[in-house]
Amino acid sequence: MRIVAESLAQNLKGSAPSAWLVSGDEPLLVGESADLIRARARQDGFVGREVLFVDRHFDWDSLDGALRAMSLFAEKRIIELRMAQPKPGVDGSKILQAAVKDPATDVCLLVITDKIEWKDHASSWVKAFETQGHWVQADQLGIDQLPGWIKGRLSRAGLVAEPEAIELLAERCEGNLVAAHQQIERLSLLTAKGTVSVEAMAESVAMSARYNVFQLSEALLMGDAGRVLRMLDGLQGEGVEPTLVLWCIAEELRSILQWTPNGGPRRLYRGGRARKDLLSRAHARVPRGQLQSLLEDAARIDGYIKGSRKDEAWGALARLATTLCLAAQRVATR
Repeated sequence: MRIVAESLAQNLKGSAPSAWLVSGDEPLLVGESADLIRARARQDGFVGREVLFVDRHFDWDSLDGALRAMSLFAEKRIIELRMAQPKPGVDGSKILQAAVKDPATDVCLLVITDKIEWKDHASSWVKAFETQGHWVQADQLGIDQLPGWIKGRLSRAGLVAEPEAIELLAERCEGNLVAAHQQIERLSLLTAKGTVSVEAMAESVAMSARYNVFQLSEALLMGDAGRVLRMLDGLQGEGVEPTLVLWCIAEELRSILQWTPNGGPRRLYRGGRARKDLLSRAHARVPRGQLQSLLEDAARIDGYIKGSRKDEAWGALARLATTLCLAAQRVATR
């Protein structure tokens, strides 16, 4: 069964299988999911625990041996396999499939790894966990998912917040779920049970957002100028090179230009249906001539970065990004 991290606690109330895969790029959700699985396994009598770390020199026979070995005291064990990358190779894939399809009665297998990209969802070992065990996805939350997550976590802490207060916390902690969790814990300690106003939220919550250029790409295509400017400020504050940000903006300008009503080059399909929808909308709204003009502006900014006007680059990037956002917000005229 494939489930999302936020649904795991409910799923654990039923009978729990002995093979678990937890994957994702959100450390808080990965850690919480693993903790819940371990706690449930201990309730079922799996009191021992053995942790194996997979690196390039990992011997997969050691996992096979651990799965088959009898405990010295005949106790049930959790065997935890930590893979930095979800790439077990041919030998690892075979052993993992066998472990899921024919589980040892005294072993609970818990595999923890990074996010599994969509192209690898059909891998035999992933399918084995999905169909005969449990696959918990603990991926980063999008900006559209974050308010709902915050509302639920506030409720668990006995708090209710005004919608504007929730939006404020989401804005200030985007891309940093650990910070959002910590801020909610802080609010639960400092705030009387009841409704959290936007004023109280603003006073309590620090600016903890973390951004990357892929989030910036999404915001650009959505035409969300306010979010884009916050991201640019955050990226500059984190010391990101303006060259990387310029590449991101120029890449989206070229992507919109190359998009057609029937799609575009295959590289534009990264990000799935959501990205395709955003590209299609931007293609319909931003005039081709303006896209070409903005690419010329991008070339000038590249000159700033490489020349003596590097201190002007971030301001120029903000103007370029804002212009694209405003154009993407126009009602379609094509």
